[in-house]
Amino acid sequence: MKRTQRFKRVSKPKKRIPDSELDEDSAANLSTQLLKSKSTRINPKRPKILSLPASTSLTFDHMTILPREFFQIDALDLAPRLLGKFLKRDNVVLQITEVEAYRPNDSACHGRFGITARTAPVFGPGGHAYVYLCYGLHTLLNVVADKEGNGAAVLIRSCAPISGMDTIQERRGKKTEKPDLLNGPGKIGQALGISTEWSNHPLHSPGKFSSRPYLIRLS
Repeated sequence: MKRTQRFKRVSKPKKRIPDSELDEDSAANLSTQLLKSKSTRINPKRPKILSLPASTSLTFDHMTILPREFFQIDALDLAPRLLGKFLKRDNVVLQITEVEAYRPNDSACHGRFGITARTAPVFGPGGHAYVYLCYGLHTLLNVVADKEGNGAAVLIRSCAPISGMDTIQERRGKKTEKPDLLNGPGKIGQALGISTEWSNHPLHSPGKFSSRPYLIRLS
C-alpha cells in the first residue's frame, strides 16, 4: 500500500510514563491533539519513536485485550486510537507509535478493486488482521477497521520495543536498540515473526493460538 492518512507520535517523553497515563482515555486525548495538528499528510521525515525508558516496568498482568467493538469504526477514527496500544506475541511486546489509515475509496487501498483471494481478509470484520507480502520481501501487518464488507484497514508503520528485545533483535537480524530497529512496517512484521497465513486472525483474542499477536491496553 502507498501512503495515505498517516498518524504518528513525534516526541520522545522526557520523564517515565506512569502506567495510569497509558490507558484508553489518555490515548484518545493524544489522538485528538494529533488530529487537530495534522493536515491530510504528515511530512514523511524519519519518525521519532516514542519509547519507554529502559528502567520502566510494565505489569502485563494488568492489561486487557481490546474488545471487538473497539475496531469496528471508520479507519480514520481507529488509526489515532491505536497509538499507544500494545501488540503482544509470545514474549515480544511492541507499543504502536505510527499508523496509516486506508479507506475503500483511497487509490492505495487494497480493497478498492473488491474481494479477491488476496484481499478477502480486509473485507472481514474490524479487529482482524490483514497480512500481506510487499515486494515479495516484507510482511506487513494491517488492522482491519469498520464493519464486515467495508474493506478498510490501518497499517502498523512503526513501534517501540517494550519487552522481548533479544527475540526482536534475533528476528530482525540486527543487534541494536536504536529507533531504526522498528521504524518501518516490514520491520514490525519481522519483529513479530508473522506470516501471511495469519490474515483473518482476530487481534481482539489470542484464541487457540497464544503465540499469535493480539492488541492490548492497560486496564
